[in-house]
Amino acid sequence: MSLSAKLGYVFIAPALVLVVVFFLTPVVLTGIFSFTNMSTATGITGGAYQITPSLLRDLSGNGFEKKTLDAIGAESYQVSQATLQVAREAGSNPDLLTELEADHLGSSFKNRREFERFLKKLQNRPRSTRELKSTSPHFKKSLINERFETEIDLRNSLLEMQANLSEEQLNKLTQAAYTGWIWTTDNFHKMVILPETKQILFNTIIYVTFTLLLFNVGFALVLAIATFYLPKGQAGIFRALWLLPRISPSVLYVVLWKWLTWDTGFLNAILNPLGVAQRNWMLDTTLNAWVFVVLINGFIGASMGMILFSSAITAIPKPLLYASEVDGANRWQQIRFIILPQLKWPILFVTVYQCLSLLTSFEQILLSTDGGPGSTTEVWALAAYHSALDNYWGNLQYGYGAALALVLVIIGVIMSFIFLRFFRFQELVRQPRIEQ
Repeated sequence: MSLSAKLGYVFIAPALVLVVVFFLTPVVLTGIFSFTNMSTATGITGGAYQITPSLLRDLSGNGFEKKTLDAIGAESYQVSQATLQVAREAGSNPDLLTELEADHLGSSFKNRREFERFLKKLQNRPRSTRELKSTSPHFKKSLINERFETEIDLRNSLLEMQANLSEEQLNKLTQAAYTGWIWTTDNFHKMVILPETKQILFNTIIYVTFTLLLFNVGFALVLAIATFYLPKGQAGIFRALWLLPRISPSVLYVVLWKWLTWDTGFLNAILNPLGVAQRNWMLDTTLNAWVFVVLINGFIGASMGMILFSSAITAIPKPLLYASEVDGANRWQQIRFIILPQLKWPILFVTVYQCLSLLTSFEQILLSTDGGPGSTTEVWALAAYHSALDNYWGNLQYGYGAALALVLVIIGVIMSFIFLRFFRFQELVRQPRIEQ
């Protein structure tokens, strides 16, 4: 390998590391998490086994008889080495504990009253009612809300309770009692059956289509062509002004839009004297919300497209434009037959890049409408964020959010191939004929 090739690998190594760390790794982890039920309830590092009253209610009629579930949820009092140790650590009467260990180890009682009656008959019985009431709880045995670190511990405790469970019932109960995450495809099934999925998909299509066509490509072309025919100084100032939405901090940028549309904002200050009722123009109706969502994001996207298109137009040979004027071409004819054909590659780049960017962007929507009013402006990326990182219910569904994000990645890849095919990418990058 030549020295130049080695140096090439050295220089490209940092970029490859960044790609792996900040792109490939998140995509792989997203794919992994999407096939789990990972959430706030399950945690991310595994879980334990715990039987709760709600779990027993859910199992009722699902292959379990009521008396069986009652036996599992029942409380009992047992004299065992474990309960004796608990009592010793709590400071119970040593003579009483010695007598219980020597003569009554393994004894079991159905309830607290039966156990306390038994304690009163012992030679070293508690001297007072208070001592009796403080001693008996140490011998209480219940599976409800008790945490078991392993499945074997839970199974052994169930056997000690003599619940008479079949192997199938044991398997079903231990599986339901597990509090950690498991591998599953339920996220994708949930995604298909939920009616909200169709709504957020439709919202995403509306958001991407209108923002992309009207502003990121359409309005950007208008700005680029318009500034091309302006004097150089005026064009520079105009372009600089249109860069402000992109270079402004997102919070400040959206706050300005909110100040424009608030109940006490600029629009109402102008329209109220004209007899227009005061209202929040951004969130008053679904249509208003969508108009401002598209405007807020469109102004940011238009600035980028304007710069790229302006650079491409400037690169067009001036003699070609001068020759067209000599031949009698007007401005529209120059735009149609000279400028637009030369912009095929820049339009492809802006369309693909901005489309993929819009598919994954939700920052401005989050800050402006947060998907409202209701969920009418909730797009796919915002739904993934709300599911995995910030929702109203408190239980963050990491697995479901990752599944939504994975679908978004797949859609983005498919759309990239479609765009490249539509714009005949191979023709754009093929070797010039003069070099063939």
